[in-house]
Amino acid sequence: MCGIVGYVGHQDAVPILIEGLHRLEYRGYDSSGLALIKKNGVAVHKKRGKVREMEASLPKRFAGAVGIGHTRWATHGEPSDENAHPHTDASGRVAVVHNGIVENAHELRARLEAEGVEFASETDTEVLAQLIARVDAESLTEAVRVALQQVAGTYGIAVIDERHPQQIVVARNGSPVILGIGDKEMFVASDASALVRHTQQAVYLDDGEIATIEPKGYRVTTLDAAPASKTTTQLEIESQQLGKGAHSHYMMKDIHEQPDAIRGTLRGRIDRRFATARLDGLELTARELSRFRRIKILGCGSACISGLLGARLIERLSRIPADAESAAEFRYRNPVIEDDTLYVAVSQSGETFDTLAVVEEIKRKGGAVTGIVNVVGSTIARACGRGIYLHAGPEIAVVSTKTFASTLVAFVLFALHLGRMKDVSLAQGKRLIEALDALPDQVAALVAKSDALAKLAAKYARFTNAYFVGRNEGYALAQEGALKLKEVSYLHAEAYPASELKHGPLALVSPETLTVAIVPADDLYEKNLATIEEIRARRGPVLALAHAEELPVPVDDVIVVPKTHELLDPLLMLVPLQLFAYHVAAARGCDIDQPRNLAKSVTVE
Repeated sequence: MCGIVGYVGHQDAVPILIEGLHRLEYRGYDSSGLALIKKNGVAVHKKRGKVREMEASLPKRFAGAVGIGHTRWATHGEPSDENAHPHTDASGRVAVVHNGIVENAHELRARLEAEGVEFASETDTEVLAQLIARVDAESLTEAVRVALQQVAGTYGIAVIDERHPQQIVVARNGSPVILGIGDKEMFVASDASALVRHTQQAVYLDDGEIATIEPKGYRVTTLDAAPASKTTTQLEIESQQLGKGAHSHYMMKDIHEQPDAIRGTLRGRIDRRFATARLDGLELTARELSRFRRIKILGCGSACISGLLGARLIERLSRIPADAESAAEFRYRNPVIEDDTLYVAVSQSGETFDTLAVVEEIKRKGGAVTGIVNVVGSTIARACGRGIYLHAGPEIAVVSTKTFASTLVAFVLFALHLGRMKDVSLAQGKRLIEALDALPDQVAALVAKSDALAKLAAKYARFTNAYFVGRNEGYALAQEGALKLKEVSYLHAEAYPASELKHGPLALVSPETLTVAIVPADDLYEKNLATIEEIRARRGPVLALAHAEELPVPVDDVIVVPKTHELLDPLLMLVPLQLFAYHVAAARGCDIDQPRNLAKSVTVE
């Protein structure tokens, strides 16, 4: 969601902060701003719109060696210059940038207004600035600590104060904050992508921690003022991985990187001798895994959809009952946490707030939890303490593409690992591994057909409504296809099990409603064909995703996908759906990398 950058050292902070904000643009935002400590106090410049617009309007003499910056995604108050971060107290002495939501902001604002404080914005963040400035404390760290003890909600904050001109104080509770260690300089960010050009040494704050950073280093304490010991982490991403390369959009770059992302997930994890998967990160022995009678997968958005497919894979290979559920819903229904259930938390960023909250709740109730995460060192990865890293590389576009594919590969490996412990034979395991070996090249071949998909997408970009239908794994794949299309093209798209059309949705089929039908050559092939005939009988246009160029029922167009191992069919069928969504969005003139109202990492409820 929102992005934080900060710098304290011997250089001019402005170029460093601006570059960091550009690195964070992919997360989604509506305004941006900077605050610096100058000789005459704190100076703030902020503006609604893109970072480049804020940068172009900077005053000529806007410089300083200590500063903070922010990209905002509106929660409290509409996007505007006034509501953009940073926010200051009434005197302009203290400036704050903030990711998260102050849940008791209205109560705190009312109290402060009753005490005579005047507010300049509608935001919850300004409440933090006013609170910090009103604390009578010798140090900025103590002022932040006392203020935060009055706050309920989530936050990742960075604070500067003209009375402490060589410091930035940061704190976290539910929203990531990372310290970057340089040579007599320090950096702050909410995402490692804003740090990698300057340092590879990072420290991740945990919830309830406050850090004071100065050019010479940092010190970390808890919200209760107890010292906290931190370990330095080596960042795994490189600066050159974060550019678009030859591609016009990050989304297309991520789609093209899927073959390498899949190879990264597979690397070192195939045990060819025993035709199984080697998943050392699970830290669970065969005996420990055998005690689980059920697997529950939890995630949000595409992570939840990948879990639906993962649950199918696990059941089919291991015969262990498995299902998936939205983490956001699971945590609020007072779920029964069972001793014989393994809970799997899925998150590309490793920072998804609802998924993190579920992990903490499961652990609090004594449940066994593991993670499938892409970002090494992320909060969910550390909270789980064990699991499978995707090693897909950084995913920059807001919508998930290559990490979704890598997550499915991780589930295949997990299912194979469990299956070989039970009824999957050596020969069956070898056949699946052979198919996995061929998968990256097959994905690359499908990506190479992007231009053909562009022509097809242009034909269907005029529609304003679309159904995606499929059966079993095809239904989960239909959900991901519909989600991708609505995210980037704003075309209204919904997914339904093909079996459910006649139970209501069929009423909306018309010549103006596109149906994308997932039609793999599997046991339900004939039933999927029957669904297409129902749609065609009502003059609904049909775009089919199938293994054959010719279908025995009439359709408007067919996207042909090569056949592979039946468990990997969804992975190959996924690629044309991603490209279709991308090209429809391009034909409609949409902002593909920064879809309206969306953010890459959802770190608030």
